Amino acid sequence: MTATTTPGAHTTRTHPFPTVDEIARHCQQHDEPETVHIEVHLTGTLDPPRLTTAFDRALRTHPRILMREAPRRWYTSRYTWELTDGPDVPPVSFPEPHPNVLEECRARALTEEPPLTTSPPVRVECVPHPGTGNTVLFLTINHTALDGPACLRVLATAADLYGGRDNTPPPAPPPAPRRPPPSDLPSSWARPARVAPGTPEPRPGNAMLVRELPVPRRPKGAPYTVNDQLMVATARTVADWNEERGALRPRRPLRITMPVDDRPRDATMPIGNGTRLVEVPLSLAELRRPTPSLLRLTAERTAALRSLVRPQLGHGAALLTSPYAPVAWRAAATRALRTAAAPWTSTTLLSNIGRIPYPLDFGDGGRADAVWFSAPARMPRGLTVTTASTAGRLHLALRWSRTLLGPGDGERLRELFEHHLHATQEEAR
Repeated sequence: MTATTTPGAHTTRTHPFPTVDEIARHCQQHDEPETVHIEVHLTGTLDPPRLTTAFDRALRTHPRILMREAPRRWYTSRYTWELTDGPDVPPVSFPEPHPNVLEECRARALTEEPPLTTSPPVRVECVPHPGTGNTVLFLTINHTALDGPACLRVLATAADLYGGRDNTPPPAPPPAPRRPPPSDLPSSWARPARVAPGTPEPRPGNAMLVRELPVPRRPKGAPYTVNDQLMVATARTVADWNEERGALRPRRPLRITMPVDDRPRDATMPIGNGTRLVEVPLSLAELRRPTPSLLRLTAERTAALRSLVRPQLGHGAALLTSPYAPVAWRAAATRALRTAAAPWTSTTLLSNIGRIPYPLDFGDGGRADAVWFSAPARMPRGLTVTTASTAGRLHLALRWSRTLLGPGDGERLRELFEHHLHATQEEAR
């Protein structure tokens, strides 16, 4: 990391984009912004000046979030982050309350990404819930800069500072022992199934549907986890959706990308894009197994793949980001390769945040009783499934590209998902 001084400005520290950030920056599309949406429902009301002060102090507690993309010349070989001493613009705003304010904030989270050129690349909107008057926080993150768990860590610090309550998460479980790679995986050369088109809308961008569901039950001592139940439900949902549209291709396995986050959740958590991506393949023949057998297979496969040590985006990404040429040239090459590799992109993404590790307790401002996340749904995947659990409930967000699906399609996918998730607890008893 180097320090530079801009005339008339404070000293800034700079460092090159990590591999994940650079690939995301190369592939930015204004029609489908790469945002992460976090929606936190609290049981009380927040005082605007106190929240603004708490969030400002939280940013300074985690200074890695106070960053912006540095200007560059055409021949520059790397994108560079500038770390700043404070925010360039106030990150917290308070939109006027009205009956449709939640829908407007959700839409804004999918269509208006915080710019990379101002610090921090995060937007926080605080609005009263039209039905209860309690507070809802909307956090919109530019995914080129950081991911949802990192931003949630900063929010937990803000809750500490606002309410004076301890939001320390419980100790993380010890890492699972490494397992050998599964030997029964479908061929990695096979083109995966795609989500069949539905009734797309005549405009670009993402749309989203959020629902609150019961956390699926599982027998005590079951060899599988809730994450495995979600994986099975997601795979069977896509398979049924494709079959309904006559687009089921038996020779094409479903490949579901699963983010894995090994970072500590305490105050030492590295802020940035810290998850690595694992692809879990399931063939149609495997999806037709009895549910108990499929759950055991999925548990064995996800555990083994999760334990593999590999770069966040695979070995090829590091080569793409080597500074062998001006960054503009490498960006063009990366986009061309992404287009060429589109048929081999995974079918969909399942991001299970799991039980929210922080109480998100704002003292007299209330605590979180619902938290939704949604991950970008850019084509060629076009569909992502994101889940988190809070207060004993599962919070589901389905997000899709409007060039692939429409609102009615989202409702049908939600129906299929609920059906298959319920089946994992009924049939696996």
